[in-house]
Amino acid sequence: MTKRPNVLWIMADQLRFDYLSCYGHPHLHTPNIDALAARGVQFNNAYVQSPVCGPSRMSTYTGRYVRSHGSTWNNVPLRVGEMTLGDHLEPLGVRTALCGKTHMTADIAGMTRLGIDPASPKGRRIAECGFEVWDRLDGLHPTGGKVPSHYNDYLRRQGYDVENPWEDVANAAEDADGNILSGWLMENADKPARVAEEHSETPYSTTRAMAFIEDAGDQPWCLHLSYIKPHWPYIVPAPYHDMYGPEHVLPPVRTDAERSEAHPVLAAYFEHRFSKVFTRDEVRERVIPAYMGLIAQIDDQIGRLMAWLDARDITKDTMIVFTSDHGDYLGDHWLGEKELFHDASARVPLIVVDPSPEADATRGQVRDDLVEAIDLAPTFVDWFGGEARPHILEGRSLLPLVRGEAPAWRDAVFSEYDYSMRRARRILDHPVGDCRLTMVFDGRWKYIHAEGFRPMLYDLKTDADELSDLGDVPAFATERARLADRLAHWSRGHHNRVTVSDDQIARRKGGELSKGIVIGFWDGAELAQAQRDGDSGN
Repeated sequence: MTKRPNVLWIMADQLRFDYLSCYGHPHLHTPNIDALAARGVQFNNAYVQSPVCGPSRMSTYTGRYVRSHGSTWNNVPLRVGEMTLGDHLEPLGVRTALCGKTHMTADIAGMTRLGIDPASPKGRRIAECGFEVWDRLDGLHPTGGKVPSHYNDYLRRQGYDVENPWEDVANAAEDADGNILSGWLMENADKPARVAEEHSETPYSTTRAMAFIEDAGDQPWCLHLSYIKPHWPYIVPAPYHDMYGPEHVLPPVRTDAERSEAHPVLAAYFEHRFSKVFTRDEVRERVIPAYMGLIAQIDDQIGRLMAWLDARDITKDTMIVFTSDHGDYLGDHWLGEKELFHDASARVPLIVVDPSPEADATRGQVRDDLVEAIDLAPTFVDWFGGEARPHILEGRSLLPLVRGEAPAWRDAVFSEYDYSMRRARRILDHPVGDCRLTMVFDGRWKYIHAEGFRPMLYDLKTDADELSDLGDVPAFATERARLADRLAHWSRGHHNRVTVSDDQIARRKGGELSKGIVIGFWDGAELAQAQRDGDSGN
């Protein structure tokens, strides 16, 4: 290991854990991601802290649970004062940069209250979740995207002379008469995007990542390469648009009983448009091949990037992490999108490549440890030689696992979701403040607390597909009580005492007396003895 290690943190948006060949997909071939798994450790039980973009990413960027950082849904600002990965790495001399998506929303009101100019260097850093923004590409914005994104300008330089090339070129097709067909409409998912493949979002972000690494030179860096795909719009340029077809679409994982005996919150989600549309076979047969094509393109770009790094001898000093921010139901369980806690939504791929000799013994290993997305931030801090700060970073460094050690490890993972912004709240006529779901999973049993409703319970040992909700079955009352207690214990823990560590508290002795505060003494002799001992006894 040289004295200048780096981190390349790759995140795909809305990538299911089981849509990679190394995780078992029978048709989708991802040889370059598989090669990363062979060079590192593949974690089979990695869960996000919220199954929707914004809060999931805020958890990974802060290393903290949703109830700790408070950004509970998309576009809910991350409040001023929350430490992010960049804040932890800057004192270590690390350049922490973004290339791609964050879904960050700045706390402008908080900055205004504190007199911080959002346009100042400090304000820009806060507004961008602690990242130096090399290139922000969030997508999803028909009016042109969030700034500072350079993608539309790049497309115009390539000759795509329209007002919004992201909308009308990169995420659109055209018919035989040259009419533009929106990529938002799923009926167009089988058509090639109008953009040339080399100019599409995924190669663009890869190229920009290479430019950053060249710019960084010898300074240690942590680059968050955050691909916008395979998130919708479900459209992909040739040749990836017809690489897969209906014959490669797996049958949906669902039963009629799931719908007829549904938990009230699930039943409400069945009524969402994005769920109803994925119950139709013609939709799945058109959308899922495009989804697979988008993943194949990502895999090819990772192969391109790895070859480029290898040619420059950079990989020997660089930890490489590949993951996702959440999954995609794609019609499983009668649902579309993500947001709930089935594995299709809340479980993600996670591959960690540690180039150091200490990790040689674990290369190619597949591990079943219970891992949380918030473990990445403390892993990176550990990698760069930083001090563990568990009162702030609630995750745990993965380096001991990656290096074959056997540390005391967690017995459960947790995830949270606030559905108050969704139509489900109105369908249920539920108070905004009670639209909360919280999951605890112990490696076998998945328990979901639904405020105001009965819980949900799944036994993944006997029901790996999560088809049978045992949340109201009397025979499983003991398991429900045990997991409810485990969840309550986690909920009662300190989540916001970030200014004083446990170690600092443990070292306290005679604090009052040292400050001249004399409480509980009968006479001067007692006081004098306490002063000699350095302990007030309180």
